[in-house]
Amino acid sequence: MENKVTVIGELMNNSYGRARKAWKNRDVEGYKHLAQLQTELGASYLTLNTDGTQKLSVKLEEMLEFLPTLIPAIQEVTRAPISFDNPHLDFHTEAVKHYDRSKCDGRPILNSISVSRQDVDGMIAIAAEHQMNIIVMASECFKADGRIGAAESVDDVVGVTRHYVGMLNEAGIENDRIIVDPGLAPIASDTQGIINLCLDSIRAIRADPALEGVHISVGLSNFSIGTPQHLRIPLERAFLALATKAGMDWVLANPEKNTEPMAPDETLVQQLKTILKEGRPLEGESKEDAGFRQIDELMELWADDE
Repeated sequence: MENKVTVIGELMNNSYGRARKAWKNRDVEGYKHLAQLQTELGASYLTLNTDGTQKLSVKLEEMLEFLPTLIPAIQEVTRAPISFDNPHLDFHTEAVKHYDRSKCDGRPILNSISVSRQDVDGMIAIAAEHQMNIIVMASECFKADGRIGAAESVDDVVGVTRHYVGMLNEAGIENDRIIVDPGLAPIASDTQGIINLCLDSIRAIRADPALEGVHISVGLSNFSIGTPQHLRIPLERAFLALATKAGMDWVLANPEKNTEPMAPDETLVQQLKTILKEGRPLEGESKEDAGFRQIDELMELWADDE
């Protein structure tokens, strides 16, 4: 796998201050600036997420009202396809009405389907009808008793991936239009082995003949949350080195950062491998035992860097 990733720019998301300000003011020029900026920085796709956050309350009706103005405005300044990120079927139904395929280079993306999403069949139908790519969130799955919960093993991640890939194939959406997100945790609070699970799942997906051709992505900004500011970009690039070697080929990221994977022989990449190795349980250990040892090793990296 080539050590390079296709970047989905994430700045048009209310989790970011500039997007939040643009949303509050319904500032079309603010959105156009963010779209053009990310395109110029090399993003191949642009997320559009106008949903609420912990800092902002947003009603579905407000989003639907703004889409007819917002989408054409974004398409005035970029030919990068939009990744429409929202859990509501009505959002995607309205979005495709105002999206002009003649003004983009590539397929738009529907983000996303998962076991906890409602109207999955409707979302698949929209993606099929409008020739969209589609993101599958594989970080949660159905448990043996029918409950929905976090994926806790490679088998969980691969199982839910195969389930949705099968459904999508039946709808006429081939593997190369499917982007699988196995989930990624902040390394500073990963006491459950989620990062190792992510990397192991990427390798397993790449080894599964039924999943040949699917793309794999994660939300990269999650990885460095809680780490010292000056280490965040280097740590993200070090993770990219490990993830692309495992087989990841896409990433949801902030293109204002350096989204190029670090060279595999860089010291920080080797240090990160050591940190994650500490997060693998030894015989008789729990995930938490190994997870706290992983965090201790990470703290040693901070100390060494001071």
